[in-house]
Formats: sequence, C-alpha cells, structure tokens
Amino acid sequence: MMWMKPLGRSGIEISAIVMGTWQAGKTMWAGIEDGEIDRAMRAAYDAGITTFDTATVYGNGHSERMLGKALHDVRDRVVIATKVFAHSLAYDKVFQACHKSLKDLNTDYIDLYQIHWPAGAFGSKKVPVEETLSALGKLREEGKIRAIGVSNFSRAQLEAASQYARIDSMQPPYSLFWRQVETDAMPYCLEKEISVLAYSPMAQGILTDKFGADPAFEKGDHRAKNKLFQPEHYERVQAALKQLRPIAESKGITPGQLALAWIISRPGTCAIAGARNSDQAVQNAEAGDIVLTESELSEMEIISRSVTDYLDDDPVQWKW
Repeated sequence: MMWMKPLGRSGIEISAIVMGTWQAGKTMWAGIEDGEIDRAMRAAYDAGITTFDTATVYGNGHSERMLGKALHDVRDRVVIATKVFAHSLAYDKVFQACHKSLKDLNTDYIDLYQIHWPAGAFGSKKVPVEETLSALGKLREEGKIRAIGVSNFSRAQLEAASQYARIDSMQPPYSLFWRQVETDAMPYCLEKEISVLAYSPMAQGILTDKFGADPAFEKGDHRAKNKLFQPEHYERVQAALKQLRPIAESKGITPGQLALAWIISRPGTCAIAGARNSDQAVQNAEAGDIVLTESELSEMEIISRSVTDYLDDDPVQWKW
C-alpha cells in the first residue's frame, strides 16, 4: 500500500513515490515513445501513484499535454505539480506561463506550482523573488494553483522566498549518491514543514545498476553529462553498487526500488521517479511501502559515503 505524505502545510496529501515526467517531453532524452509514456502514466496511477510532476520546459509543454491527456478522467483523484521556468518569473510572465500550463494540462487548477530554477539561472533576467511570489500568491488566491513550491533553490534562496509566501515544497536533486541538500536546505525544510521532493532519486538510472562498467548513451541523452558518470567518480559508483546488490537481493527488491525506499525513509521526503514504460512505472510504485531496517540504513550510509565524500559542494548534477 503506497505511503501518503503531507505536502508541506497545504492540506494536500501526496504519494511517497511521485511520477516524474521529464522523459515525456522528449527533449534531452532519447528513445522515448508517446504511446509507451501514456501507458506508463496510467500504469503508475493504477499502481497507487497519485502525484505527477512535470514542467512547461519539458518539451515546450509536450510533457504537460501528455499528462493532461493520460489523466483527464481521473483529474479529481490525482495531484499535479508543474513548474514555471527561470525566463518567466516576471509578474506578468508568471500569469502567462500558468495559463499556458493550465491549457496544456487540460485542467482549471494546478495543485503545486513551482519555480523551476531561481531567477538568473541559464542567463535569465534576475527578477526579485518578491515579484514572482506576489504573482504566485495571487494565482493561489484565485484558485488557479493550490500550493507554491521551489526547485533547485539553496537554503539562502529558500529562506528569502519564504518571507513573501508560504512555500510548501522544495525540489532538489537527491539520492543515495547525491546528498548536498542534506547540509544546505534540508534542515530548514524540516524545521518549517516544507516537503522535500527529491528528483533523480535513482541518480538518473545509476542506482538501477543497469549501466555496467562502460555506460553508453544515445546522441541527445543529457545523462552523458551527469557528473557521476564521469571517469573520476564512476569507478567508485560501480564499487558502491556492488555492495548495495546483496541488500536489495535479501529483500527481494530491485536496486532501483532500494534507492527509492532509502529516499522515502528520510523525514518529510518523497521520491520523484521517472519511467519510460509501464513496467518501470509499476516497479517504482511498488517501492512506495518498502521499509528498511536500521541495520540496512546504517550499511547503506557507509556505502553512500564511499561515493559522496569525493564530490564537491555544487548541487548541480551535470557538467553542462
């Protein structure tokens, strides 16, 4: 039975495993097929996932349109989270972006609307966070959105944003092999009851243990630039995966499910897990009620540090 968790102080309940739909946008991915994605979204819902995360920048609305189509008949039973990108954070542009997302999602409200990257990211204009949150607060008053979240914010940026609106979620990269958020924004999130929605909880597939010693990516697949796949880290990653295998095997679960179970064992934290087909979606959902023992968690902590102790403090996963 899928665990449910509160979304900050919003009164909204979300599934411990959230389906991520970056792949559905196709941009920066390879080998993605619309029909498979549509079936994966329905399979995720049927397997107990009630919460779906997307963004307008995922294929310029393609992911949102896929999601809106796949879940239209169960809209009142799911929680939809989407994001406004860094180049649309000026007051009027927030409204324009939100209305586009509402149309693409084929809905009249968004459950969780998130700032995707802070203003200034990717060469965008440095709009004061007060201006953006003023627009988001107005959208919440109008009932167009139900809760406000942020993504890829540092603790300092999150604290600044919290002065102007109630923030209910923070979305950082977070996995057994990528843990910078624990020493930055996470303590503040726990103190203020802000949910942590971990993206890349399987380290972009590394923790599924399927890549082998020499990972190869199709042209256009952004994962080739993930720092963990680079030679200076990948050998340690492989050694750590070898140590994790017996834990997964002893519990009769996959390495990917073990990685998701570790994330949702963290206080106030849910895992955003992507899937490119129905089988992956169902496997992810099945991790939603796995309980890890204290002994298993302690062992995984040691294994994790054999990778993370060699990373720098930069929370961005990719060498763009």
